[in-house]
Amino acid sequence: MEAPTPRTRVKRHPERGAYDREVVHAILDEALICHLAYVSEDGSPRVIPTIHTRIDDTLYLHGSAASRTMRATKGGLEVAVAATIVDGLVLARSWANHSMNYRSVVVYGTAREVTDPEERLAVARSIVEHVVPGRTEHTRMPNPTEDKETTMLAVPLAEASAKIRSGPPVDDEADLASPAWAGVLPVTLATGTPVPDGDLRDLPQHVGDYRRPGGTR
Repeated sequence: MEAPTPRTRVKRHPERGAYDREVVHAILDEALICHLAYVSEDGSPRVIPTIHTRIDDTLYLHGSAASRTMRATKGGLEVAVAATIVDGLVLARSWANHSMNYRSVVVYGTAREVTDPEERLAVARSIVEHVVPGRTEHTRMPNPTEDKETTMLAVPLAEASAKIRSGPPVDDEADLASPAWAGVLPVTLATGTPVPDGDLRDLPQHVGDYRRPGGTR
């Protein structure tokens, strides 16, 4: 168990907090979208959804070089990153006790712009593979113009914690006799039938067999 820092310690429902590195890594590896938050120079809070990937103990974020957020944070700004996976809708016998089963990670750290060509290539490959495993073998790598138009940020996972809610609803004892249905409605990420762009007849295996960890087809 990793020791939580003051910023990462889960205070609301501390029993749901998890600080093991493997747990944090697994949630980040499964989640498709994260949200990057920071405080701008004028004191305004900012948050944007973005694509991410993890390599070892570093979280990488990807965005347009023209993005105001990327321009603001690449110089070494303190940021917070959150990723969440919803696993189920928890339906209780009272409005107040409805909830969700989820797995989430919050990361705090100083953003570093990725400028080394080899690291940038590794991050670009990892981002594509994070979204669709096996995809880089079938597509071309970024050209110099595309690479220049992209900003990559690295945030160490030294300050990261997970929070997980699982299980049935927790109803008040007085509500247990209610005839209202209660339980968990599982939620998974499922893909539809692939739609080809143009006259493409051969469906590659990495597309046809695509599944997210924990998801269904």
